[in-house]
Amino acid sequence: MALQEIRNRIDAIDDELVQLFARRMDCSREVALAKQQSARPIRDHARERAIVNRVTAAAGDELAPYVRALYAQIFDLSRSYQSALWERHSPLVDEISAAIEGTEGRRLPEHALVACQGTEGAYGQQACERLFPYPDILYFDRFDGVFNAVEKGMCRYGILPIENSTAGSVTQVYDLMERHHFYIVGAQKLRIDHRLMRKNAACPTPIAEIVSHEQALRQCSRFLAAHPEIKTTVMENTAVAAQYVADSDRDDLAVIASRACADLYGLAVVEDDISDSANNYTRFICISRKMEIYPQARKISLMLNLAHEPGTLNAVVSRLAIAGVNLLKLESRPIPGREFEFRFFFDMTASVADPDILRLMGELEAHCERFTFLGCYDEQ
Repeated sequence: MALQEIRNRIDAIDDELVQLFARRMDCSREVALAKQQSARPIRDHARERAIVNRVTAAAGDELAPYVRALYAQIFDLSRSYQSALWERHSPLVDEISAAIEGTEGRRLPEHALVACQGTEGAYGQQACERLFPYPDILYFDRFDGVFNAVEKGMCRYGILPIENSTAGSVTQVYDLMERHHFYIVGAQKLRIDHRLMRKNAACPTPIAEIVSHEQALRQCSRFLAAHPEIKTTVMENTAVAAQYVADSDRDDLAVIASRACADLYGLAVVEDDISDSANNYTRFICISRKMEIYPQARKISLMLNLAHEPGTLNAVVSRLAIAGVNLLKLESRPIPGREFEFRFFFDMTASVADPDILRLMGELEAHCERFTFLGCYDEQ
């Protein structure tokens, strides 16, 4: 049989499938209304299982796995369609709507008290000054100090690194997100220009040890691999490490940090940009205890716990695809105390000022084991 003839037959079948799918979705609408009247949940596991067993048996052993996958998608679409028909009150939707109205026509303030990790000269300080022209900065030794300062109202905002283009996610920050209540209200990409510095560039003593933050050392792995004789020591922050070298009496000590640290602590640059990549960027998020959503916000971050069963993650991704949302990042982290179960972090391009996206947030909240709206914000 000629290829075109086969394609014509497929087109005819597709036309039938569309009509049957439309009829099925009409039935789903009726089911949704009936369930709403009887206060029954949208999902019926037993009913779905019975359907899968019946249709896979009818399909035969060869096609059974494909039919099972097909119906998993059909169930996802049907549940999403039914959920959109339900009129339900969502406290999250109310909170998001209030945040949009409360910040309408404004931007992040120029003056603010901001919590940063490290000390003067840290990359977090540089990101802070990009977001806030006139910040008052309180420094903390650890990332959880920044979370605590914001959560307890000591500082209105906090700056935290979340991801690097070379070394990947800052997992410590992701893990701390579970333990604190906050919202992301802004983000800043900062180019990272790591330099090797010591007290005296002309010192004849060979460098025996380099100190820096863990992420900085990872981002300069090629340079360090070329010098296996040099010991590396992790410190809390690049700026803290730079100050440590400046205050040390050792001639064989060096630091990987920014040019700003060289100027600030009187260090000499031994080698310029030693990052693995010339395009080395770190994303910093700005967090607040209160939800703030500004008119230019076009990025959404979510944290989800999903039921530990097949298809739950695919159901969320499919729902985002149906809404036309561009998924930028999907990160998973283990849930402490729960064997082989994971928490998922989503970054996407969308705005909750769009009523369809706002409604989607309410739907996801209703159907996830745990749903945390981390914020809708602008990233510079």
